[in-house]
Amino acid sequence: MRIHIATDHAGLEFSTQLQHHLAERGHEVVDHGPIEYDPVDDYPAFCIRAAQAVVADQAAGVEALGVVFGGSGNGEQIAANKVAGVRAALVWSIATAELAREHNDANVIAIGARQHSFDDVVGFIDRFIETPFSGDERHARRIAQIAAYEADGSLLPDPRA
Repeated sequence: MRIHIATDHAGLEFSTQLQHHLAERGHEVVDHGPIEYDPVDDYPAFCIRAAQAVVADQAAGVEALGVVFGGSGNGEQIAANKVAGVRAALVWSIATAELAREHNDANVIAIGARQHSFDDVVGFIDRFIETPFSGDERHARRIAQIAAYEADGSLLPDPRA
């Protein structure tokens, strides 16, 4: 599988270690983050490029997922979610990593590098990669509603109207 990674300075060390881990597991890793440590760099462009690459690969039939890092993961998730076709989830546990794929068919995860140990992060990412989307009708229906809103702004009727 191709894994697109992006970070800012806060996750640079994790990103480098993670790239080695993923390559050892047979994944093709594409780094969209900084080349060197800069304590005042900005994450949005890095994360958006990684998210764009995931969507482009998936549209071309390439099996791909993304991982974006920062201090908390919050801004990185927000940035990635600005890319049409991305479903980025903030992951902080094995359970949230699994549910992101199983229920939400997330194609990008965001992780706070300052919130977790490297071993925990590897566990989250490995679980995310190995967990398939369940395909359950209720989950597929909800994802389709999000995609419809993203495409043309349509929503289900307001039950209070």
